[in-house]
Amino acid sequence: MEEIDLTLPLTESAVRELKLGNVVRLTGKMYTARDEAHLHILEALNSGKDLPVDFNGAAVYHCGPIMRHLNDDTWEMVAAGPTTSSRMNSLEPEFIEKLHVRAIIGKGGMSRPTIEAMQKFGCVYLAITGGAAILAARGVVKVEGVHWYELGMPEALWVLETSGFGPLIVAIDAHGNSIYETVEKNVNSNIATVKQKLDID
Repeated sequence: MEEIDLTLPLTESAVRELKLGNVVRLTGKMYTARDEAHLHILEALNSGKDLPVDFNGAAVYHCGPIMRHLNDDTWEMVAAGPTTSSRMNSLEPEFIEKLHVRAIIGKGGMSRPTIEAMQKFGCVYLAITGGAAILAARGVVKVEGVHWYELGMPEALWVLETSGFGPLIVAIDAHGNSIYETVEKNVNSNIATVKQKLDID
């Protein structure tokens, strides 16, 4: 399948052109953020404080990376496996609306309110294979920095320079479509058909 190479930061128009099932690779500056980082970012934003990075057009990776500290200023990424994105369901709609994030990367999909925020504001969900943490790390060419390291290595906000990061699958597009919901609908339909054939209530 042909891969689509995108350069960060992303524009809304580029994101809205993506379709379910597209295979994407990203190049440019990307950020990791899990629950605690999301909370810190939104609290700072709602308090009128400056944020340490600009999320406009950004890709945010739901990831608790494993890093190797080389010296005072330099880190090396060892592994970059995805976190289950549903952990961020309660925070993501506001995050997308207020920060103009264009891509969320993770595993497992996200809730309908988040899908609706993606549709309204122009954002996609890019699924990455769980268990391929070392492979994912190969797409990171440099760890540019870290913010809020006091939250702990997995929860800190890491700034990553990427090249050909992926492959990533467009699992939720910017038009309200979700691979996860489609699969669930098909599974439920198949279950109903099987039950009917087997005469099971």
